[in-house]
Amino acid sequence: MSRNKSHEGAGPSQRQLRVGETIRRALSEVLARGDVHDTDLNRMSVTVGEVRTSPDLKIATAYVLPLGGEGQDELIKLLARNKGELRRQVAKKLTLKFAPELRFRLDETFDQMDETRRMLNQEAVRRDADAPGDAPGPDSDG
Repeated sequence: MSRNKSHEGAGPSQRQLRVGETIRRALSEVLARGDVHDTDLNRMSVTVGEVRTSPDLKIATAYVLPLGGEGQDELIKLLARNKGELRRQVAKKLTLKFAPELRFRLDETFDQMDETRRMLNQEAVRRDADAPGDAPGPDSDG
C-alpha cells in the first residue's frame, strides 16, 4: 500500500519542486557553458523554463525554448539525441542517489501568455470587461 494516497493529484510535493529547480539550474548551466560534445546543440541558446519531476524523482521533464523561438523542432531533436550526456553532466551537479531520466518538451507558456494578451487587447473583450453588470448573466433571458 502506498503511503501518500491522499495526496495523489494534489500537485507536486516540496521535494519535487526543489529537485526540479535544482535540475533546471544544472541543465541551464550545462547548456549555457556548452559542456555537451555536440556543436549543433552548443550553437543554440536555450531557455530552460521549468523542470517537473515524477513523484519518485526518476523522470525529469524539462520545458525548453530556443532563444527567439526559432528552431524549436530542431532543439527538441538535439536534446533527445544528447540526453544521455546531458543526464551525466547534470548528475555531476546533483546530490541525488540516482540521476533522473531527462525528457524534453517545448515550453509553451510564452505562447499562452502572448495569446492571452492578444485576447485581452481585443475591442470586444475590453468593452465587456469595462461594462460591469451590463452583460446578461447565465440565468437571465437577455
